[in-house]
Amino acid sequence: MIEHSKEVAEELSKLLAESYTLYLKTHNYHWNVTGPMFHSLHLLFEQQYTELATAVDSIAERIRALGRKAPGSYAEFARLSSVKDAEGEPDAMTMLSTLAEDHRTVAERANKVLKLAGQHEDEGSATIASDRIEIHEKAAWMLSAHLGN
Repeated sequence: MIEHSKEVAEELSKLLAESYTLYLKTHNYHWNVTGPMFHSLHLLFEQQYTELATAVDSIAERIRALGRKAPGSYAEFARLSSVKDAEGEPDAMTMLSTLAEDHRTVAERANKVLKLAGQHEDEGSATIASDRIEIHEKAAWMLSAHLGN
């Protein structure tokens, strides 16, 4: 087992939990968005949740490669994630705003993973984190652009 694996895996587990929660929320919004932007948002949300589905697998597999157990239940995800489940029936603008903020949160978490992995010379975890930062920052920008931000 890699010496630093526990510390890095714990931070990766939070990244996994936040990514999975964001995946679920984005999928929910994909199903339930309404209004004049329905078609474009339905497609955008599908593109984003599809990317997140692939990401959670990569993050979980990295945790396992570090010799640790990947969290995999809703209860574990709720405990570890600072991204919260969707509640109520938000309108399209609220969906956009909420998802943009959540992507920023996940990018911040990925940045924490990147810094920690760098301290431990863990290039594998650093690469995943770096990729996630770029993807989440771009997603936040795309969502915010719909809001005129």
